[in-house]
Amino acid sequence: MATTDTVYNVTTTAQEPKSRKWIIVPSENLDKVRFVIKVIQVLLSFVAFVMEEVVTNCSQCGPLYFFEFVSCTAFLFTLLLLILLATPLHQRVGINSWPILDFGYTLAIAILFLLASIVFAADNGQTGVEQGAVAFGFLATVAFFIDFGLFVKNRGNPCRKGNNQQADNIPRPESEKLNANGTDSVN
Repeated sequence: MATTDTVYNVTTTAQEPKSRKWIIVPSENLDKVRFVIKVIQVLLSFVAFVMEEVVTNCSQCGPLYFFEFVSCTAFLFTLLLLILLATPLHQRVGINSWPILDFGYTLAIAILFLLASIVFAADNGQTGVEQGAVAFGFLATVAFFIDFGLFVKNRGNPCRKGNNQQADNIPRPESEKLNANGTDSVN
């Protein structure tokens, strides 16, 4: 016996097949503009890292190593975050707060890249490769800050709304119970 009651429609109708797309942009976690900016971040971080790796001599190697660490970390983790947010893989990972993770990561890397670029610009051997690495470091920093600004402009600060979102996801009890045998009772 088929019924049009909304309680039974979800379980008795055929579900739409899942999409087989590998890249899902725009999605609830990443829009097209931020996707392009994240790709630019990956490329600029990679170029800064490669240019830093080409440096053969250093008098003070601390700033060089700090810049190397930050640029490599930014490249690898931004690439990982981009892959996770732009594909269905983010649904398989046990993380429920992607906006908070993206917000915190982007801000942290922007600040670290800014510090590393300033320190490396202040103390390097003034070779063309080192100055190029610093330039790409600052360009990557600008890209991270633009991404952070767009995130805040479009979605706000997810850390402030964290408690309210969790309260909305609490399942509420049913207001009307179904009969055990599936028939309507007449009272």
